[in-house]
Amino acid sequence: MTHETQANSAVAETGPGDGLVRVGAIVFIVGAVATLVTVAPLFLGTDPFPTVAYLVSMLMGVGFLIAGAGVLRSIAAQRRQARASSASASGSASASV
Repeated sequence: MTHETQANSAVAETGPGDGLVRVGAIVFIVGAVATLVTVAPLFLGTDPFPTVAYLVSMLMGVGFLIAGAGVLRSIAAQRRQARASSASASGSASASV
């Protein structure tokens, strides 16, 4: 039973940048679907969609950038955390000498 509780608490724990990655993935998927929809008339021989549909396709790149910003934010937070733990470890090592 405790194993399940630990697994659930690990899933609930989110770091900095995780939200941006999730939002970026959703925006990317919306853009990818819009891209497929706007390309379909070219293969089906029907009239192309209006310009707005092509603008929604640009969300694919925007989603990629948002997710990339989330990854960079996560990297920065991990570096700060590593520096802080390294500084506290070296500070406690010099205090014990």
